Amino acid sequence: MKILIQSAKIISKGSPHHLKKRNVLINSGRIAEIGDKNYQADKVIDADGMVLSAGWMDLGAYCGDPGLEYKEDLVSIGKAAAAGGFTEIVLLPNTQPTVQTKNEVSYITQNNASRLVQLHPMAAVTKSCKGEELTEMIDLHEAGAVAFSDGLKSIWHTDLFLKALQYLQKFNGVLIDHPEDKWLSMFGQMHEGITSTALGLKGIPRIAEEVAVRKNLELLEYAGGRLHIAHISTARSVEMIRAAKKKGLEVSCDITGYQALLDDSLLTDFDTNYKLSPPLREKSDNDALIKGLKEGVIDVLTSGHLPQDDESKLLEFDQAEVGIINLQTFASQVATLSKSVEIEALIEKVTSAPRAILNMEVPKIEEEAKANLTLFDPNAEWTFTAKSNLSKSKNSPWIEKELKGRAVAVFNNNKHWMDV
Repeated sequence: MKILIQSAKIISKGSPHHLKKRNVLINSGRIAEIGDKNYQADKVIDADGMVLSAGWMDLGAYCGDPGLEYKEDLVSIGKAAAAGGFTEIVLLPNTQPTVQTKNEVSYITQNNASRLVQLHPMAAVTKSCKGEELTEMIDLHEAGAVAFSDGLKSIWHTDLFLKALQYLQKFNGVLIDHPEDKWLSMFGQMHEGITSTALGLKGIPRIAEEVAVRKNLELLEYAGGRLHIAHISTARSVEMIRAAKKKGLEVSCDITGYQALLDDSLLTDFDTNYKLSPPLREKSDNDALIKGLKEGVIDVLTSGHLPQDDESKLLEFDQAEVGIINLQTFASQVATLSKSVEIEALIEKVTSAPRAILNMEVPKIEEEAKANLTLFDPNAEWTFTAKSNLSKSKNSPWIEKELKGRAVAVFNNNKHWMDV
């Protein structure tokens, strides 16, 4: 099948077509032609006002498969990811059993040859993500694990964190950590501030994150290696990572698409969909995150996709689990962020930057290249409905809400998804 993407703005650094409007013809999974001609095709997409880039990659989505498939399985997360503009996603290791052996890695990757959305496993650093004993990371790397992390849990054991940094240097692997001091955040329900006081909820102070960030950076400076700090949320975290980069440390970081756009005032109605980890902070933190995105201190945007079933979310606020589904709604956050940050920089944070951290090749937009592409319409107005939700869970504050900005097509592995 020949598909013509007509008049799309191409964002692909290093390409001669970067920031230019072009017609792109896709034939049998490859980019057949790029230019100004109206090529013959079976399907024509009028992409005027849209952005065409390398396929988006999510550096850390959660899927309950294996063990918690009722929250999300490998099929449903692939469908939701494609509808959200992603052609590749990295899955966190916090499943049952934990992704910590070759079998669990191959379980995730075994069907990639036939998938539109490629699933890449992140393997656990410590067994069962308990922080007590290291996994066999070299074996896991050889089996196909693309990064190492305890996922939703912070690597609290300082000596194991240090040893992991040293161990991963054997194959230039990257350590990914969710920075949180579990003692300082224990029993916390939301950001510690005026709103938490008014609501009578125990707060999670900024320092619970910042102590972990500082510790991690000092261990990195001591041991060397490569560190990615996931899901930062405070202004001080941005400052510390900025300073570490100036020192020359090999550190990168990310935020979720929503973290810089939402704040703790949204919790006044006790909506458990806004109960997140890290928690929504204050406007001053959001401003610092936006500045970090502009300056390149924050390298990557992730979805923060964390599906939870009704029994985990439809509870009193202090009993509810953290998390939000955000694969399909992520593009609307990119569109909103583009009001403050150049769209070219944002696209880089979901295409080339996550792949560089994982030592993976960035898909090219050139003739004869395999088509691994995302077509994004920043101006599309749409409603995320319960019917259009492709996740097995529905813990989202945006269901039945009008949004602006969405992915309209993805191409990968000689397959495609389109909604145009």
